[in-house]
Amino acid sequence: MRIAAVIFDMDGLMIDTEGPVQNCCQRAAADMGFDLDDEFYVSELVGRGWADCDAALVRYFGSHFSCDEFKARFQQLWHVRLETHAINVKAGFRELVSFLRARSTPIAVATSTHREDAVLSLHAAGLDERFDAFVTGDEVIAGKPAPDIYLTAASRLGVNPQDCVALEDSSPGVLAASRAGMTTLLIPDMRRTPTREAATAAFRILPSLHEARLILADWLVEKARVD
Repeated sequence: MRIAAVIFDMDGLMIDTEGPVQNCCQRAAADMGFDLDDEFYVSELVGRGWADCDAALVRYFGSHFSCDEFKARFQQLWHVRLETHAINVKAGFRELVSFLRARSTPIAVATSTHREDAVLSLHAAGLDERFDAFVTGDEVIAGKPAPDIYLTAASRLGVNPQDCVALEDSSPGVLAASRAGMTTLLIPDMRRTPTREAATAAFRILPSLHEARLILADWLVEKARVD
Protein backbone atom coordinates (compact mmCIF):
# COMPACT_ATOMS: atom_id res chain seq x y z
CA MET A 1 0.00 0.00 0.00
CA ARG A 2 1.04 3.62 -0.51
CA ILE A 3 1.65 5.75 2.61
CA ALA A 4 1.75 9.49 1.94
CA ALA A 5 1.27 10.53 5.60
CA VAL A 6 0.39 9.29 9.08
CA ILE A 7 -2.29 11.11 11.06
CA PHE A 8 -2.62 10.80 14.83
CA ASP A 9 -5.52 11.36 17.17
CA MET A 10 -4.28 13.06 20.35
CA ASP A 11 -6.12 12.23 23.60
CA GLY A 12 -5.71 8.60 24.57
CA LEU A 13 -3.51 7.90 21.55
CA MET A 14 -0.54 10.25 21.81
CA ILE A 15 -0.97 11.32 25.43
CA ASP A 16 -2.57 9.72 28.48
CA THR A 17 -5.36 12.23 29.04
CA GLU A 18 -8.58 10.22 28.75
CA GLY A 19 -8.66 9.13 32.40
CA PRO A 20 -7.90 12.59 33.84
CA VAL A 21 -10.36 14.28 31.45
CA GLN A 22 -13.11 11.85 32.44
CA ASN A 23 -12.40 12.52 36.11
CA CYS A 24 -12.65 16.29 35.59
CA CYS A 25 -15.88 15.92 33.59
CA GLN A 26 -17.47 13.77 36.26
CA ARG A 27 -16.38 16.16 39.01
CA ALA A 28 -17.81 19.11 37.08
CA ALA A 29 -21.16 17.33 36.66
CA ALA A 30 -21.19 16.26 40.32
CA ASP A 31 -20.61 19.86 41.43
CA MET A 32 -23.76 20.73 39.47
CA GLY A 33 -25.71 17.90 41.12
CA PHE A 34 -25.58 15.41 38.23
CA ASP A 35 -24.21 11.87 38.09
CA LEU A 36 -22.17 11.46 34.90
CA ASP A 37 -21.82 7.67 34.93
CA ASP A 38 -19.02 5.75 33.24
CA GLU A 39 -21.17 3.92 30.69
CA PHE A 40 -22.78 7.07 29.32
CA TYR A 41 -19.48 8.96 29.33
CA VAL A 42 -17.66 6.30 27.30
CA SER A 43 -20.47 5.60 24.82
CA GLU A 44 -21.58 9.18 24.16
CA LEU A 45 -18.74 11.59 24.96
CA VAL A 46 -15.35 9.95 24.33
CA GLY A 47 -13.75 11.00 21.06
CA ARG A 48 -16.41 13.60 20.21
CA GLY A 49 -16.32 17.38 19.92
CA TRP A 50 -18.05 19.80 22.27
CA ALA A 51 -21.11 20.32 20.04
CA ASP A 52 -21.93 16.61 20.01
CA CYS A 53 -21.15 16.33 23.72
CA ASP A 54 -23.49 19.24 24.50
CA ALA A 55 -26.32 17.59 22.59
CA ALA A 56 -25.73 14.24 24.30
CA LEU A 57 -25.62 15.80 27.77
CA VAL A 58 -28.90 17.66 27.23
CA ARG A 59 -30.56 14.48 25.93
CA TYR A 60 -29.32 12.58 28.97
CA PHE A 61 -29.90 15.11 31.76
CA GLY A 62 -32.67 17.24 30.28
CA SER A 63 -33.00 20.80 29.02
CA HIS A 64 -32.30 22.21 32.49
CA PHE A 65 -28.68 21.03 32.24
CA SER A 66 -26.42 24.02 31.55
CA CYS A 67 -23.70 23.04 29.08
CA ASP A 68 -22.04 26.43 29.48
CA GLU A 69 -21.73 25.97 33.25
CA PHE A 70 -20.51 22.42 32.80
CA LYS A 71 -17.81 23.47 30.34
CA ALA A 72 -16.70 26.35 32.54
CA ARG A 73 -16.39 24.05 35.55
CA PHE A 74 -14.56 21.44 33.49
CA GLN A 75 -12.12 23.99 32.08
CA GLN A 76 -11.29 25.26 35.55
CA LEU A 77 -10.67 21.74 36.86
CA TRP A 78 -8.69 20.72 33.78
CA HIS A 79 -6.41 23.75 33.87
CA VAL A 80 -5.65 23.11 37.52
CA ARG A 81 -4.89 19.49 36.63
CA LEU A 82 -2.48 20.58 33.89
CA GLU A 83 -0.74 23.04 36.21
CA THR A 84 -0.23 20.48 38.97
CA HIS A 85 0.34 17.19 37.15
CA ALA A 86 2.41 16.12 34.16
CA ILE A 87 0.70 14.37 31.28
CA ASN A 88 2.25 11.04 30.32
CA VAL A 89 3.13 10.27 26.71
CA LYS A 90 1.69 6.97 25.52
CA ALA A 91 4.11 4.09 25.20
CA GLY A 92 5.73 3.87 21.80
CA PHE A 93 4.71 7.33 20.57
CA ARG A 94 8.14 8.98 20.66
CA GLU A 95 9.75 5.96 18.98
CA LEU A 96 7.09 5.95 16.27
CA VAL A 97 7.50 9.66 15.55
CA SER A 98 11.29 9.30 15.36
CA PHE A 99 10.86 6.35 12.99
CA LEU A 100 8.54 8.32 10.69
CA ARG A 101 10.70 11.44 10.77
CA ALA A 102 13.76 9.40 9.80
CA ARG A 103 11.86 8.26 6.72
CA SER A 104 10.55 11.74 5.85
CA THR A 105 6.94 10.65 6.33
CA PRO A 106 4.64 13.64 6.99
CA ILE A 107 2.84 13.60 10.35
CA ALA A 108 -0.41 15.32 11.31
CA VAL A 109 -2.62 15.52 14.39
CA ALA A 110 -6.44 15.43 14.13
CA THR A 111 -8.04 15.93 17.53
CA SER A 112 -11.58 16.74 18.66
CA THR A 113 -10.10 18.90 21.42
CA HIS A 114 -10.18 22.64 20.79
CA ARG A 115 -6.84 24.22 19.85
CA GLU A 116 -6.16 26.11 23.09
CA ASP A 117 -6.70 23.02 25.24
CA ALA A 118 -4.82 20.78 22.80
CA VAL A 119 -1.76 23.03 22.91
CA LEU A 120 -1.86 23.13 26.72
CA SER A 121 -2.14 19.34 26.94
CA LEU A 122 0.74 18.73 24.55
CA HIS A 123 2.89 21.23 26.43
CA ALA A 124 2.10 19.47 29.74
CA ALA A 125 3.24 16.23 28.08
CA GLY A 126 6.44 17.80 26.82
CA LEU A 127 5.40 17.48 23.18
CA ASP A 128 6.09 20.93 21.80
CA GLU A 129 7.39 19.81 18.41
CA ARG A 130 5.83 21.13 15.23
CA PHE A 131 3.68 18.75 13.24
CA ASP A 132 3.23 18.99 9.49
CA ALA A 133 -0.47 19.69 10.05
CA PHE A 134 -2.54 20.19 13.19
CA VAL A 135 -6.35 20.18 13.06
CA THR A 136 -8.56 20.70 16.12
CA GLY A 137 -12.24 20.28 16.86
CA ASP A 138 -13.04 23.99 16.70
CA GLU A 139 -11.82 24.13 13.09
CA VAL A 140 -14.45 21.82 11.58
CA ILE A 141 -18.23 21.96 11.52
CA ALA A 142 -18.95 18.27 12.04
CA GLY A 143 -16.91 16.40 14.63
CA LYS A 144 -15.96 12.74 14.77
CA PRO A 145 -17.40 10.29 13.68
CA ALA A 146 -17.90 12.56 10.65
CA PRO A 147 -14.82 12.49 8.40
CA ASP A 148 -14.32 16.28 8.26
CA ILE A 149 -11.35 16.55 10.61
CA TYR A 150 -9.38 13.84 8.78
CA LEU A 151 -10.24 15.23 5.37
CA THR A 152 -9.02 18.64 6.55
CA ALA A 153 -5.76 17.14 7.83
CA ALA A 154 -5.12 15.42 4.50
CA SER A 155 -5.92 18.62 2.63
CA ARG A 156 -3.46 20.63 4.72
CA LEU A 157 -0.80 18.02 4.07
CA GLY A 158 -1.57 18.11 0.36
CA VAL A 159 -2.11 14.34 0.12
CA ASN A 160 -4.97 12.05 -0.84
CA PRO A 161 -6.91 10.72 2.18
CA GLN A 162 -6.75 7.22 0.66
CA ASP A 163 -2.95 7.36 0.96
CA CYS A 164 -3.01 8.15 4.68
CA VAL A 165 -2.79 5.89 7.71
CA ALA A 166 -4.75 7.10 10.75
CA LEU A 167 -4.07 5.99 14.32
CA GLU A 168 -7.00 6.18 16.72
CA ASP A 169 -8.03 5.02 20.18
CA SER A 170 -11.81 5.62 20.10
CA SER A 171 -14.71 4.24 18.11
CA PRO A 172 -15.89 7.66 16.82
CA GLY A 173 -12.32 8.41 15.71
CA VAL A 174 -11.97 5.12 13.82
CA LEU A 175 -15.24 5.76 12.02
CA ALA A 176 -14.19 9.32 11.14
CA ALA A 177 -10.87 8.22 9.63
CA SER A 178 -12.38 5.25 7.83
CA ARG A 179 -15.17 7.40 6.36
CA ALA A 180 -12.44 9.73 5.09
CA GLY A 181 -11.05 6.75 3.18
CA MET A 182 -7.99 6.20 5.36
CA THR A 183 -6.47 2.93 6.53
CA THR A 184 -7.05 3.01 10.27
CA LEU A 185 -5.16 1.32 13.09
CA LEU A 186 -7.08 1.16 16.37
CA ILE A 187 -5.21 1.15 19.69
CA PRO A 188 -8.02 1.16 22.31
CA ASP A 189 -7.28 3.31 25.36
CA MET A 190 -7.96 2.12 28.92
CA ARG A 191 -8.88 -1.34 27.54
CA ARG A 192 -12.16 0.00 26.24
CA THR A 193 -13.97 -2.33 23.86
CA PRO A 194 -14.67 -0.72 20.48
CA THR A 195 -18.14 -0.82 19.02
CA ARG A 196 -18.82 -3.56 16.48
CA GLU A 197 -18.97 -0.96 13.70
CA ALA A 198 -15.60 0.52 14.68
CA ALA A 199 -13.97 -2.90 15.05
CA THR A 200 -15.13 -3.74 11.54
CA ALA A 201 -13.96 -0.40 10.11
CA ALA A 202 -10.48 -0.63 11.61
CA PHE A 203 -7.82 -2.29 9.47
CA ARG A 204 -6.36 -3.82 12.63
CA ILE A 205 -6.77 -3.55 16.41
CA LEU A 206 -3.44 -3.34 18.27
CA PRO A 207 -2.32 -3.34 21.92
CA SER A 208 0.06 -0.37 21.62
CA LEU A 209 1.90 2.03 19.32
CA HIS A 210 4.90 -0.31 19.36
CA GLU A 211 2.96 -2.76 17.21
CA ALA A 212 1.76 0.09 14.99
CA ARG A 213 5.40 1.01 14.31
CA LEU A 214 6.15 -2.56 13.22
CA ILE A 215 3.21 -2.60 10.82
CA LEU A 216 4.13 0.80 9.37
CA ALA A 217 7.73 -0.36 8.98
CA ASP A 218 6.56 -3.27 6.83
CA TRP A 219 4.35 -1.01 4.71
CA LEU A 220 7.04 1.63 4.22
CA VAL A 221 9.57 -1.02 3.21
CA GLU A 222 7.09 -2.36 0.67
CA LYS A 223 6.43 1.17 -0.59
CA ALA A 224 10.17 1.75 -1.06
CA ARG A 225 10.42 -1.44 -3.13
CA VAL A 226 7.56 -0.36 -5.35
CA ASP A 227 8.97 3.13 -5.80
